[in-house]
Amino acid sequence: MAKAIAPALKFEGYLDGQGVLARRLAALVAGILVALGQAPFDLYPIALIGILLAYLLARGDAGRRSAFWSGWFFGAGYFALALSWIVEPFLVDIARYGWMAPFALVGMSGGFGLFWGAAFYTARRIAPDPRYHWIAWAATLTAAELARAYLLTGFPWAMISYIWVETPVRQLASITGSHGLTLLTLIAVTGAWKLVRKFGPLPGALVLPVPVLALVGAALALGVRAAPPADDAPVVRIVQPNAPQRLKWDPAWIPVFFDRALKLTAAPADRAPDLVIWPETSVPDLLRYSDGAFAQMLSASNDRPVVAGVRRVEGAALYNSLVVLKPDAPIQIYDKYHLVPFGEYIPFGSFLSRFGLRGLAAEDGAGFSAGTGPKLVDTGLAGAALPLICYEAIFPQDVGAAPARPGWLMQITNDAWFGKISGPYQHLAQARMRAVEQGLPMLRAANTGISAVIDASGRVTASISLGQAGYVDAALPAPRPPTLYSRTGDWPIALVLFATFGALLMRAFAKSD
Repeated sequence: MAKAIAPALKFEGYLDGQGVLARRLAALVAGILVALGQAPFDLYPIALIGILLAYLLARGDAGRRSAFWSGWFFGAGYFALALSWIVEPFLVDIARYGWMAPFALVGMSGGFGLFWGAAFYTARRIAPDPRYHWIAWAATLTAAELARAYLLTGFPWAMISYIWVETPVRQLASITGSHGLTLLTLIAVTGAWKLVRKFGPLPGALVLPVPVLALVGAALALGVRAAPPADDAPVVRIVQPNAPQRLKWDPAWIPVFFDRALKLTAAPADRAPDLVIWPETSVPDLLRYSDGAFAQMLSASNDRPVVAGVRRVEGAALYNSLVVLKPDAPIQIYDKYHLVPFGEYIPFGSFLSRFGLRGLAAEDGAGFSAGTGPKLVDTGLAGAALPLICYEAIFPQDVGAAPARPGWLMQITNDAWFGKISGPYQHLAQARMRAVEQGLPMLRAANTGISAVIDASGRVTASISLGQAGYVDAALPAPRPPTLYSRTGDWPIALVLFATFGALLMRAFAKSD
């Protein structure tokens, strides 16, 4: 490894000597490398190299303006690849929405790149001393990701920490949350390089892997291993009808998909399921017209409870909802409250609809209305679950906002919007991280996939492949005791960042005096 370290040290000096264009291109490449750590690639070693390259560029920037552009190109490259699935929804109805696809990708990658550009700029501002820049850079980039999760309704898709989802390191999120794991990842990479620079090529080759191995060791030391389901655990059937989005609302295909879901629900089993879960918007009619459909669904389930997604209207408001059906019992309703901007609604939608701008999943210019917030639903023998509809499962803060601790998490989604390349895989990865953070199993029913049973350690124990119709019966995994993150949320990482920025600013001001 020492033979590899020496050229790497020379490469750092080589980067510092390059012109503006070469440095911007290197930052763009660094972002792409980090994005390769996300699903479905899961190449976390490549992602770590990309993070190091970005840090070396930030470290060598001549000033704050140069640092901003390094961060912006880094972010633009990262989000262009990580969010490339964003063009898929616009291609469902190409004639109507196709022209928006390139603007969406460029706008999102460039817009989110501003967060990272601001992070690089701020790191240079609060830590002009190179000895502390590595800490400032890791902290400001983490703060940028935290801001991305909360500002303007938030969009924490493809957070840096998700590069660990296929490794034991993901278990650290049960303590730190995903944002804290992002900080640990950045500190591990920059700290490793600081050790290399301090000790030189040969000793550096020995210490370079230490910080990253420390993450792995800490995760293994937790000893997180979800308990197997109890012998008398309720059995849940997840139904995946596989209705492509371009055909989902075609009048000729609606009965085909509904009948398919009914047959999957009624399929015989050695042990009859105690609960059946259908995906988002899997009931074809509005709630007020669905009595006949509900009767068929309960008949197919042999009067076992059924959960399904349905649209409902109340007054002038349209809701994306989840219902729990039980024989001879009132219908339980949960309305999605964290809606997708420009997907389920558009600000000033009634006005903008005159110009052809509508939410992709909306029924009119105003789109869907938001529900009142998180709530638990009673699923019978399977107990209390926290329902999450599609997009809501990407927000750690939403899952942590449950009014009480549920026995499990339940996500219904229609990932047919996300295509077949990366979107559905990334959505599943984020569901796994929510399970780790809360120490709760998650069951997700996805229209076209990937439907899955996820245990409390984030391990997928059963699934239905993308693009296939089918069902899976699984015993409900056991929950873990409440995790530290489930008790604290993001407050600890916010306080750590605040304290770090305060210390660095005090040092910077003291030096300037």
